[in-house]
Amino acid sequence: MPRNTNQPVTPGAASALDRMKYEVAAELGLANYAQMNKGDLPSRVNGYVGGNMTKKLVAFAEQALAAGNIGQITGAAPLETPQQR
Repeated sequence: MPRNTNQPVTPGAASALDRMKYEVAAELGLANYAQMNKGDLPSRVNGYVGGNMTKKLVAFAEQALAAGNIGQITGAAPLETPQQR
């Protein structure tokens, strides 16, 4: 049973993130990643997929900032504030 309760900040982005995940996995040589039981894979393998996704998303943001599209980045997600105890 999946325990991931994270929700994408942008509605409708889940399918795009999934496509990106499988594209990154294919680049890493995991062509059938969508059909694999992720629980059977070593955490290092799953970490490589997630880490490379993050690297690509950061590169996208850096390119947008370098091109002067700061509004595209700053307006993409609301800031989270620390929870008071």
